[in-house]
Amino acid sequence: MEAMEEKLFRKLKDEEKNDEFIAVESRTFLQSVWHDFIGNKRAVVGAIVLIIVVLLAIFGPPFCKYSYDEQNMALRNASPSFDHWLGTDKMGRDIFVRILFGARISLAVGCLAAVINLIVGTIYGGIAGYVGGKVDMIMMRVVDIIYSVPSMLYIVLIMLIFGASVVSIMLGISITCWIDMARIVRQQVKSLKEQEFTMAAFVLGASSSRILLKHLLINTMGQIIVTVTLMVPQAIFTEAWLSFLGVGISAPMASWGTLAQDARELIMTYPMQTVYPMIAICITIFSFNFVGEGLEKALDPKRKR
Repeated sequence: MEAMEEKLFRKLKDEEKNDEFIAVESRTFLQSVWHDFIGNKRAVVGAIVLIIVVLLAIFGPPFCKYSYDEQNMALRNASPSFDHWLGTDKMGRDIFVRILFGARISLAVGCLAAVINLIVGTIYGGIAGYVGGKVDMIMMRVVDIIYSVPSMLYIVLIMLIFGASVVSIMLGISITCWIDMARIVRQQVKSLKEQEFTMAAFVLGASSSRILLKHLLINTMGQIIVTVTLMVPQAIFTEAWLSFLGVGISAPMASWGTLAQDARELIMTYPMQTVYPMIAICITIFSFNFVGEGLEKALDPKRKR
């Protein structure tokens, strides 16, 4: 009997104890998002390019020998050189410095408009989705009325009243852009408020504001972050388009759209003056889109599966 027990039950050696152990790295939600994000090569490249653009916009102009509005009529439309890396424009101003300064304005318009849309759209859509009923119907009809008017009309009216400035363009863009955010947040909140964790919080005595802020909106942060990321290039493109049409920021301020508009009349003789700001716009917009795509995949568990 003892011999049989020894055959059936023997003491494992130390190296055999973990033969069937499967090691799985434990990660928090943020760690999982970061791991999935850095695994997306396009998102990482987009993030690196955006960091470079932001650093150049912030620290580039102060270290340059020329200012964005410094004119030298003796060097009008000069070719690229060691003194002027991208040449000069029709007023003898350094194009490279003006592109760096234009990055400040374009990025500021895009980021500030996205922040305003984030605040307004999240609050408006969260209230409409959580309260529901007649309140939701009335709030959504207001959204439909605002959306029915072309956004270009709002922008032009605001610029006629307050003048052509960064603040005017930012407000004009923000009037209608928050609607998409509000609709996304409303739909997410309406679906989440029927879940068991929301009912449990209500039964435990949590207030409506706490349920909305601490339980519902927190669980929609993935969609909110992705939407905000995609709002920035939309605002940048809108500002550039308005400035290209001549209804944007006034001279001597230099956004990327203004630079393209100023060089439009010289496109046949000096086409690169138009190409440079267009390249800056395209690179920035593509980078934001790549980052938004990476965040969408990292934050959405359905896409992971």
